[in-house]
Amino acid sequence: MAEIIPPLNKQTLARMTAGEKRVARRLRDWLEDDYLVWYDIPVGSQRRYPDFIVLHPSRGLLFLEVKDWKPDTLKKISKSDVSLLTPNGLVTRAHPLEQVRQCAYAVIDRLSRDPQLQQTHKSHRGNLIMPYGWGVIFTNISRQQIEKAIADEFRESLLPDHLMIYKNELGAAADAETFQEQLWGMFNYQFGNSLTLPQIDRIRWHLFPEIRIDSGGSADLFSEQADDEPTSLQQDIPDMIKIMDIQQEQLARSLGEGHRVIHGVAGSGKTLILGYRCLHLAQAARKPILVLCFNITLAARLRSFISSRGIGNQVQIYHFHDWCSQQIRTYHIRLLESEAPVWERQVESVIQAVDKGDIPRAQYDALMIDEGHDFQAEWLQLVTQMVDPDSNSLLLLYDDAQSIYQKKSGLGFSLSSVGIQAKGRTTVLRLNYRNSREILHYAYEFASHYLHPVKADDDHIPLLKPQAAGGSGPLPVVKKLTSFDEEMQFARACVQKWHQQGVALKDIAILYTSGKLGKGMSAILQTAQLSHLWLGRKQSKAAYDPQADQLTVLTLHSSKGLEFRRVIILGTGLLGQNEERIIEDARLLYVGMTRAQEALLLTTSTHSGFCQQLIKLAQAEAD
Repeated sequence: MAEIIPPLNKQTLARMTAGEKRVARRLRDWLEDDYLVWYDIPVGSQRRYPDFIVLHPSRGLLFLEVKDWKPDTLKKISKSDVSLLTPNGLVTRAHPLEQVRQCAYAVIDRLSRDPQLQQTHKSHRGNLIMPYGWGVIFTNISRQQIEKAIADEFRESLLPDHLMIYKNELGAAADAETFQEQLWGMFNYQFGNSLTLPQIDRIRWHLFPEIRIDSGGSADLFSEQADDEPTSLQQDIPDMIKIMDIQQEQLARSLGEGHRVIHGVAGSGKTLILGYRCLHLAQAARKPILVLCFNITLAARLRSFISSRGIGNQVQIYHFHDWCSQQIRTYHIRLLESEAPVWERQVESVIQAVDKGDIPRAQYDALMIDEGHDFQAEWLQLVTQMVDPDSNSLLLLYDDAQSIYQKKSGLGFSLSSVGIQAKGRTTVLRLNYRNSREILHYAYEFASHYLHPVKADDDHIPLLKPQAAGGSGPLPVVKKLTSFDEEMQFARACVQKWHQQGVALKDIAILYTSGKLGKGMSAILQTAQLSHLWLGRKQSKAAYDPQADQLTVLTLHSSKGLEFRRVIILGTGLLGQNEERIIEDARLLYVGMTRAQEALLLTTSTHSGFCQQLIKLAQAEAD
């Protein structure tokens, strides 16, 4: 059974014509598991819409146009266009074969310019590495009706037999083998080699720019460009690409309407899916889209991500307390007086103002909540009222293992009790793509001494065990030193060595466990003339720019939601000393360790707390 993207759920089927539904089910049921089929997804920035795109590792790439025309509506046909009788009279449309052919050639032309998608064999060097083809499916016209209507000498030029599939060839009497033969008869040639998974991902990277993970600085390969500029286009194609995997793409494209919850382990692509969802909803939004998180630094990173997609004006991103402050300013709400901290009074003031009608509900077309595990019940109850009931679009992202602001596992309340109606619309993401296998295994082995996976129903949140999907890398290292100063000097030396080896400063982070270490580390880096941003104040956190070429120095708390190629954690020995905080500290260290994509270094000069366990685990991994 083929993978249909998006899946044939109620939402997708509602968009389809009767004929498209029939074709989609035939493609799903009559093709094998290694086929990928996309329905009605615009290709490239010019947003061309073939009805179906079919990709198979050994067969190649096929573009299909589906028409539900009936024999009595098709009045005239030429090589370029057709005349159709409609309720509004006679209209002229592009010939479907010409329509799908132009779309196919536009895509193939761009794919062919990628050196990694070109053949290397001498006789075919420079050609695309895979076959391609196109065709048309008439779902309400039989082959016999066409043969009656168009003479043989004209039919082959107007509707070539090998490029057409008709109504009777989709019916109950048809079979999968014949259907597949017809599809592959639409190709002009065949190859013996199969596409590798990296090549398939690269083809998807070109076809659908919106599912690229890191498109910063890359050219829009489907933008208008003169024919004499292929060389510059090639130079802008990166050697290494990052893209959503099929599960992530399928989920991102199929979220649909209503309330949705994604339970995902660290590094599973939750925030990436949130970004795609913003991009999708912004195309038709009448009101702003609101994105909330708990972490100030993550909010800054999300703003950078959304702005790079060109939808910064349509999507408002705040950490929760800043959003409360913005509501108070916008609607001139008087701050409640009490001995509680300002941020608590701000939240309570907004809740009361909404209850009184002084702050309006339904301000946003959609609400997305990252770090849902750190939100309190009254916060969620407040913000769910901000969604326009006409759109009713809400997405909650959650990972209980990263709940570093609560002492216990889970929310402590049901989602339905705070207005999130997501029963039957929850998704679990267990695969971790961020960390190397070695880092993930080490981090989870440590955390599993304190955090234990649990099951939960759709109305509660489980604690998930992650599964590794990343590559391999060096083992994590625990460095025992004699003082905090030695820890910081060692970290400085590592940064200098990595930078000399070609690692960009923006790909390195130093996480610390006490303010003294953060301040001291910043001073040492400044003396060493290493460009860095110390996120020690709220203002610096809000100004965080993940694209700036500077090393980041930040707390373990502020690192949540971020990722870096290489991570150093200072003062590890300060964690796990207080029995009352041991679960919180374990979560905090787990968050910090899982920020590292390829290399993780932990330093300690206080040989207590978690130190012995971390050292023992590191030795066990090395053995």
